[in-house]
Amino acid sequence: MALSPLNRRRFERFKANRRGWWSLWLFLILFGLSLGAELIANDKPIAVHYDDQWYFPAFKRYPETTFGGEFPLEANYKSPYIRELLAKHDAWVLWAPVPFSYQSINYDLKVPAPGPPSLDNWLGTDDQGRDVLARVIYGFRISVLFALTLTLASSVIGVIAGALQGYYGGWVDLAGQRFLEIWSGLPVLYLLIILASFVQPNFWWLLGIMLLFSWMSLVDVVRAEFLRGRNLEYVRAARALGMGDGSIMYRHILPNAMISTMTFLPFILTGAIGTLTALDFLGFGLPAGAPSLGELVAQGKSNLQAPWLGISAFAVLAVMLSLLVFIGESARDAFDPRK
Repeated sequence: MALSPLNRRRFERFKANRRGWWSLWLFLILFGLSLGAELIANDKPIAVHYDDQWYFPAFKRYPETTFGGEFPLEANYKSPYIRELLAKHDAWVLWAPVPFSYQSINYDLKVPAPGPPSLDNWLGTDDQGRDVLARVIYGFRISVLFALTLTLASSVIGVIAGALQGYYGGWVDLAGQRFLEIWSGLPVLYLLIILASFVQPNFWWLLGIMLLFSWMSLVDVVRAEFLRGRNLEYVRAARALGMGDGSIMYRHILPNAMISTMTFLPFILTGAIGTLTALDFLGFGLPAGAPSLGELVAQGKSNLQAPWLGISAFAVLAVMLSLLVFIGESARDAFDPRK
């Protein structure tokens, strides 16, 4: 679909900001690689060619009887027994570059955990013997997916609430503003900590709780755009021609309000990642054992003798948040009406 002249100029302004343009590409590459984390870091082979048949253990469980074993349990492809069975049949095995998943433990460490970086564990291991690089890859993916889901859901709710307040005004706007003042005054972190003592937190539980408060970030921006746009001449003309309120809001005012909304999205994304990391650091985030950057930060704090833990977590968070901030700055300049 061809871009309009206005959107083409915005794209050219965004592309002219080299820092934001290359940050966007680098972030997309890193995020794309993390989506295929099972192909990069996995303690199971990606593919096995055994007796003229193909098997894909990274995506499907196979009992060891499939490869000539004795028990109908899932095959442990790193055990000498399974490796000997595969070698007898000249099986071809394709391993991931990092032969560890986020939850697999390296039982062959030559030093007590946490172990330093080595040829087996490129970024070392944590205090439970788990590979840090694998946990970083999976943690990056879950952080970005969580932030994207939260940002999109909160943006939809915030845009709808702000549009209704700004377009109708009066008691709708007054009641909405008073509700926002009360709701925004609630201590979010304390509520999360209290609720975590009653319910075992997980991905969707955290998403739902944070969504209760994150939608307010866009309400004021969208409300201001609708308050300004509802009195413009073309909006009055559309209303005089009998166009419904929903059509006026969606077709005539919302496109202008989306300009300011788009510039805020990368910053909302960074805020969601920071909040999830903080909750994981405090122990009120994702379940124990889940790949979490915040949990890695907490391990770095608890194991000062293992600086690779803190350095790895800091480097990943710094790069990820910096890229998003650079993208947000470029988007803000591209959509700036003064330019």
